[in-house]
Amino acid sequence: MSRKKKSNAGSRLIAQNRKARHEYQIEDDFEAGIALLGWEVKALRQGRANVAEAYVRIVDGEPYLIGAQIQALQTVSTHVVPEPNRTRKLLLNKREIKRLLGATERAGYTLVPLDLHWTNGRAKLQFGIGKGKKLHDKRQDIKNRDWGRDKARLMRHHD
Repeated sequence: MSRKKKSNAGSRLIAQNRKARHEYQIEDDFEAGIALLGWEVKALRQGRANVAEAYVRIVDGEPYLIGAQIQALQTVSTHVVPEPNRTRKLLLNKREIKRLLGATERAGYTLVPLDLHWTNGRAKLQFGIGKGKKLHDKRQDIKNRDWGRDKARLMRHHD
């Protein structure tokens, strides 16, 4: 008896921060719900979001997503004034928030958004606890990735 695979992860992805894993060494990742307005949910369904310049900060014991852009649709209601860079509250339980507080109080650690996706029809933010990489760490990652690609090519041609 086999289980059905979950749907393709690419179809549920809204926005991704591609530079996050290059700029930061991600140690642990979390998934949090986001408190959104109606027009924001509609815009997310159209894929009009960007989390590349965003970051997560804990203020007064509550986590917030700061700097994420959600562009309003042209059909937004006339009585709503859309604010694309609004600070949005993240929904986590207290145990997770305490764990994040402890992690961010250590020197050099920050909370970096990785991607924005749908889970069971709800918008979720995946973010990680990361430490900024130095230039030589980034170069080493590029060398390892290139060597892995070359090694796979050599093995393929050897057979």
